[in-house]
Amino acid sequence: MGKRFSSMELYKLRNTIPIHVLIETQLGIPAKISEGVFRFLCPLCNEFQTAVNPRTNLSRCFRCEKNFNTIDMVMIWRNTDFVSSVKYLQAILNARESGHGT
Repeated sequence: MGKRFSSMELYKLRNTIPIHVLIETQLGIPAKISEGVFRFLCPLCNEFQTAVNPRTNLSRCFRCEKNFNTIDMVMIWRNTDFVSSVKYLQAILNARESGHGT
């Protein structure tokens, strides 16, 4: 059985959808700007000791010391498996590319 998703597809999903937009708009995770920094409720420890790095498109919780990419965030927040999470992100990306998403 071959790979279900190519490495290029996964790379695109991890890097094209801005993680702060995914967190706040698509997933509806509570978020705020604190001291000029975008912070969100960590889906693991429920603390706001978080930040995103737009350069790498990763998010991090400094309390539980976990990093999240877009796929990780969907898997944890929506409690879905890898394949379902990738398909969810593909739908978001397709809507954005067709001009129907955020």
